[in-house]
Amino acid sequence: MDIKSYVTELAREAKEGSRVIANVPSSLKNDALIKMADALLKRADELIRENSKDVEEATKKGLSKAMIDRLTLNEKRIREMSTGLMEVASLPDPVGEVTRMWQRPNGMTVGRMRAPIGVIGIIYESRPNVTADATGLCLKAGNAVVLRGGSEAINSNKAIVRILRETAKEAGIPEGAITFVDIPEREAVLEMLKLEDYIDLIIPRGGEGLIRAVVENSRIPVIKHYKGVCHVFVDRDADLDMAQEICFNAKVQRPGTCNAMETMLVDREIADRFLPPMLKRFKDAGVTIKGCAVTKGIYPSVESASNEDYYNEYLDLILNVRVVDGIEEAIRHISTYGSQHSDSIVTRDYSRAMRFLREVDSSAVFVNASTRLNDGYQFGLGAEIGISTTKIHARGPMGLEELTTTKFIVFGNGQLRQ
Repeated sequence: MDIKSYVTELAREAKEGSRVIANVPSSLKNDALIKMADALLKRADELIRENSKDVEEATKKGLSKAMIDRLTLNEKRIREMSTGLMEVASLPDPVGEVTRMWQRPNGMTVGRMRAPIGVIGIIYESRPNVTADATGLCLKAGNAVVLRGGSEAINSNKAIVRILRETAKEAGIPEGAITFVDIPEREAVLEMLKLEDYIDLIIPRGGEGLIRAVVENSRIPVIKHYKGVCHVFVDRDADLDMAQEICFNAKVQRPGTCNAMETMLVDREIADRFLPPMLKRFKDAGVTIKGCAVTKGIYPSVESASNEDYYNEYLDLILNVRVVDGIEEAIRHISTYGSQHSDSIVTRDYSRAMRFLREVDSSAVFVNASTRLNDGYQFGLGAEIGISTTKIHARGPMGLEELTTTKFIVFGNGQLRQ
């Protein structure tokens, strides 16, 4: 079977599975998820053995330590995958929820009900845990999933899918609800992106290059974020001790994530007081600082920031610092250089806080909190499948509700169109 026929057959199988999983009761889905979580733990040795093949190959190819770390499965990470499935099982099922009802003058009652999207294609890189996370979320939301992981994790992903499919089938879930494109050729992704008759939504997870390639080639709607160029603005009325803690957390706690701060904006009125201790703390933590001319005047040892630097998602201990003339210039900077991902203001001034919330057009906007909190678990959504900066359908962390759509439901007693 050629690649096109192979991928099409998998998608067709998923479409058939989606019609069944859409109507599976919550109790059966939850039971399957719990058994899948247990199976991952019981077969941890199998997962680690298959993962070691991927790690060995990645080492031979000279992949970076960071990439190999993301690729590696150990007992702790397998426990985390298992716990993730258990947490999804414990969440309320959004399918069938009626979100609103209203009555029309003719006596007809109209409402909205949550329904599964159908078949969701997940295209992702490196992290084998995405295989379990995406499967659990899609299944709970009544969707079938077509998984296509990166070639660097092929053995790990095959093993995870094998365990999940076998266990789900035994629990009464149709096999087509979990499908996996297990060939490494790029052509498989390109064929997958053409199958709008079978796949209803594509969610890419990975670097900007992967996401742009998916968007450029897909005939299917894509929910995405290209990159996270996130900001914290320290206002003139900020609690400076709080601001220092928020900025340090936003940059240093985990710099390789999409919601880490890449540029710190500081109001000119408090720059002389705030920057020296803040930048020293960053320097002591190993952060490379690129500053504007005013920043360099206050703290001469920083590097000079170019205009292009402000567009960068460093995903590393590198930070841009810019002094601005108040909230208007801060918002203008975020609008110009940001990626509509996560942005925060630190202030005690209510009017400026509310202006920032209204005018900053990002998937999550914070007042007096770290951008690192833009996360499904932190927001109380449970697990998430990613963070969307797309404006249509879902924006921000994508949990179970975001993996559903809505349909109108109508109750009448003989009403006719006049």
